[in-house]
Amino acid sequence: MENFLTTLEAVTGAFSGFMWGFPLVTLLVGGGLFFLIYSRFLPFRYLKHSIDVLAGKYDDPDDPGDINHFQALASHMSSTIGMGNISGVAVAIVMGGPGALFWMWVSAIVGMATKFFTGTLSIMYRGKDSAGEIQGGPMYVIREALSSKWKPLATLFAVAGLIGPLPVFQANQLTQILRDSLYIPNGLVDAADPFMGNLLTGLGLVLIVSMVIFGGIKRIGYVAARMVPAMVVVYVLTILYILGVHIDVVPYYLKLIVTDAFSATSVMGGAVGSLIVVGVQRAAFSNEAGIGTESLAHGAAKTKEPVREGLVAMLGPAIDTLLICTMTALAILVTGVWQTSEANGVTLTLNAFNEAMPGFGTFALLISVITFSVSSMLTYSYYGTKCWSYLAGAHRAHWYNYFYIFTLVVGAVVSIGTVVNLIDGTFALMAIPTMTSALLLAPKVREAARDYFSRMNV
Repeated sequence: MENFLTTLEAVTGAFSGFMWGFPLVTLLVGGGLFFLIYSRFLPFRYLKHSIDVLAGKYDDPDDPGDINHFQALASHMSSTIGMGNISGVAVAIVMGGPGALFWMWVSAIVGMATKFFTGTLSIMYRGKDSAGEIQGGPMYVIREALSSKWKPLATLFAVAGLIGPLPVFQANQLTQILRDSLYIPNGLVDAADPFMGNLLTGLGLVLIVSMVIFGGIKRIGYVAARMVPAMVVVYVLTILYILGVHIDVVPYYLKLIVTDAFSATSVMGGAVGSLIVVGVQRAAFSNEAGIGTESLAHGAAKTKEPVREGLVAMLGPAIDTLLICTMTALAILVTGVWQTSEANGVTLTLNAFNEAMPGFGTFALLISVITFSVSSMLTYSYYGTKCWSYLAGAHRAHWYNYFYIFTLVVGAVVSIGTVVNLIDGTFALMAIPTMTSALLLAPKVREAARDYFSRMNV
């Protein structure tokens, strides 16, 4: 079994390394920069209007779709504000040092423009599934807006979308923190052989997640709209306390994040290009800009105005990466655990919490991890279901959920390296059709934006 898991990690590592080459990083960052300039920095010029849309000022319950603007953003952010913000940032710092966060910032800024374009397209080119229900997502955008020669790209996205949104990373990291903070300290499992404890955690997650995901996007949106705001507030307040304890070194580390971004001493002997890849990878896993999952969630919004959903979608990277990821990274840096510990993933973040809040830190992070993980699992199931529905028919959509809950157990028992490699590789595959179609249809989005803002006079 051990040899099999080692081989699996090596294979998935080769797959991820191949996919995340320079061309893909150029596609995501370069494409996002193009969207930013092409839109004349629209995401930053209409922030107030986007907040008004999010607040429900323009909601119409009679519009086509399943959920309102706020529920659409909450549903998507329940997947992005997850373990990518807690353990994904820790992985980035271990792999690339403090400078990795700088490139996460860059990716988030251009990602706001990317999400405006992909979010707008998700409504502009909604299609109907085999049951006649309106659906959004890159595969429908490609099918409805582009010629038949592009159809293989739609299929590629849907196939990759069966794997990329699997909950294996969330299950893995939730299991890790439960094992390290609860099971082993209390003698519930053997530290040398924690397999049974991991397995039981996976089975428990199956029960919890199943109660929500079989209710579809309306139930997921309802739950997410209540979980996401509360978990963001609690997590931010906790991090602010940690930063307050170490306020004297915060300016130093903010400067180090910028200077280290161009020295890259932590990656491949100082290869800045490799550091950029690390930052873009972790940002993509965190805010998912350009991956296509944003289109799957925002495509379900109740609206007749595509641009409005694009404005809502663009808020995601600002909240997710520029705020939550930055706070997690600063907590790890200012407490010094990134230099004094061999830990990785969520355990490194746990060490930071315990350094600033001995005893209580474990409880605070444990609550955040459980909430973040479960909320992510709920929305991810919807993404995979939509992709399976596209491939196999709407009447078979529920089949995917059985496969999905099975992988909760798999994620709980395999290594973090295998999990990160698998998700990174398939996210890269999903980005190719998403970004390609968005670039091809960029003139349509700009034309729609001009028309919308001229009518709204904002």
